[in-house]
Amino acid sequence: MRILRTPEERFADLPDFPYEPRYADVPDGLRMAYVEAGPADGEPVVLLHGEPSWSFLYRHVMPELAAAGLRAIAVDLIGFGRSDKPADQAEHTYARHVEWTRALLFDTLALSRVTVVGQDWGGLIGLRIAAEHPERVARIVAANTGLPSGDIPMPEVWHQFKNAVLKAPVLDIARLVQAGCRTRLSEEVRAAYDAPFPDESYKAGPRVMPSLVPITPDDPAAPANRAAWQVLATLERPFLVAFSDGDPITGGMAPILLKSISGTSGLRHPVIKGAGHFLQEDAGAELGRQIAAFVTST
Repeated sequence: MRILRTPEERFADLPDFPYEPRYADVPDGLRMAYVEAGPADGEPVVLLHGEPSWSFLYRHVMPELAAAGLRAIAVDLIGFGRSDKPADQAEHTYARHVEWTRALLFDTLALSRVTVVGQDWGGLIGLRIAAEHPERVARIVAANTGLPSGDIPMPEVWHQFKNAVLKAPVLDIARLVQAGCRTRLSEEVRAAYDAPFPDESYKAGPRVMPSLVPITPDDPAAPANRAAWQVLATLERPFLVAFSDGDPITGGMAPILLKSISGTSGLRHPVIKGAGHFLQEDAGAELGRQIAAFVTST
């Protein structure tokens, strides 16, 4: 495996992101990064980002969790942020991303009673981990995400996004994030989203992730996702659906989750107003307050 590591100086002067990076070794000789906020003995809340962002996305969520006495842990998926980046697209598989993240959370950090928060690909990975290791999980939050098994067609806007990412001669990471936001990103924030990727050779993860989403019933990841659905449907864990009111990509998943997962019953599920696909960017503090209230009340 050819592994690239973003120089640390690329992450200098990040706006509103004062957290010191921490690192851990995971399978395949890779180093995975994460940041923390809040008391070390607080209930752990794991924050998983998606495509093509990194833990910086949660910079306005983490203070709300820390203020509630929770231990916020924002992870950089392999291929993103400060984490190592396999240079070949073929090295990225759905199963590997699940295993790399699982190894960090449970082998290295030895977390238990975890609240798993996932958005975009963070949900595809986090929901699988929660279903496959329910003894470690206390609660689940799905925020603009889902768990595709290839049995329900993806919206056309998603196919357009997938094709654009694959074919773009130069993949403009900041532009992709901006396209999923309703607020206008400052130049400093755009630079922070570009920071993990010094050149095109570092972008195998962002380029290939859309292609790893199961969109046909015979996809290699489809059986594992169907099995995860079966577990999640009856899992006795509080399950919060916290979607924005303006996400054309995953918005249709909210009613499916509410209908299919018993852990959603009896909870008040917020709709985050005025936010797009990257609701952490558009309304991070509000999302953080909703997660904090959910954790402390269940």
